[in-house]
Amino acid sequence: MTISVAVSGASGYAGGEVLRILAAHPEVEIGAITAHSQAGQRLGSIAPHLHALADRVLVDTTVENLAGHDVVFLALPHGASAAVAAALPENTLVIDAGADHRLESAAAWEKFYGSEHAGFWPYGLPELPGQREKLVGTKRVAVPGCYPTGGQLALAPGFGAGLLEADDVVIVSASGTSGAGKSLKPNLLGSEVMGSMSTYGVGGIHRHIPEMEQGFSKLAGEPVTVSFTPTLAPMPRGILTTATAKAKAGVSEAQLRAAWEQAYADEQFVHLLPEGQWPTTSAVQGSNHVQLQLAFDTHANRVIVTAALDNLTKGTAGAAVQSMNIALGLEENTGLLMQGVAP
Repeated sequence: MTISVAVSGASGYAGGEVLRILAAHPEVEIGAITAHSQAGQRLGSIAPHLHALADRVLVDTTVENLAGHDVVFLALPHGASAAVAAALPENTLVIDAGADHRLESAAAWEKFYGSEHAGFWPYGLPELPGQREKLVGTKRVAVPGCYPTGGQLALAPGFGAGLLEADDVVIVSASGTSGAGKSLKPNLLGSEVMGSMSTYGVGGIHRHIPEMEQGFSKLAGEPVTVSFTPTLAPMPRGILTTATAKAKAGVSEAQLRAAWEQAYADEQFVHLLPEGQWPTTSAVQGSNHVQLQLAFDTHANRVIVTAALDNLTKGTAGAAVQSMNIALGLEENTGLLMQGVAP
């Protein structure tokens, strides 16, 4: 049976990446492709790399255009997807790549996003304990943020195994500029980015902080506090995250490594590299894979985990398609077998 899908926000980076993956998915047929201000334009003029879809014309992002498909991907700005999703039929699988349905806490949502909480959906990061089961058969999926994907995969095994302290987690991530979307902003100009790195969202204000704290706290069984600092790197896509936390008293390096090995031994998209080999963003570019490596700093009694992923693929669109596969009972890796494209 062919699965009909619609993709909203197709003129943006996330929507375009969803289309890139779906164009090679053997089980789906791409229906409506929608946008807002660029509706009416030929997709090939906006995303010329999508050759198979180049002659398709973008239509308005309306419930009428999205309804009637088996699956609807929402790649809309934060705060824009909740109303659209609420108007779609209950038997439509809706996959939200925005933030609207990621947080369980209404207070956390209102603090970091400043609008009314739209509710919480099953979370599309199946590599976290218990999440894969929640995606099976669901009709609603909240795709994780790109930074929380790397941060949570980096430290989840330690919290799940009870090896890490909850009050001193520090995460620093370097992201390619596509993470900021396609809007025209002076700090994203090539002349500003090339040959330079910069920080932003400093001081506990980044919107992805409560999402990471939510995931870690569930695993730890107690509130976990995260200090997170993002940086912009002179590359179009990719995230390199360095996540550190204090080990509990008496925890050894062997225990730490065993926890990470056990957590990801059966995962096909998350790879703990051999000791001494460190992740690079180029190795995962364009793929749904994540590379991890860990070290134990005995001087500071901290575990240090580095994670590399493609923010547009595993960080957004790949996770969305992976979640769709699970929800529909398809092989989890269907359409996601592409490898990295380094160099």
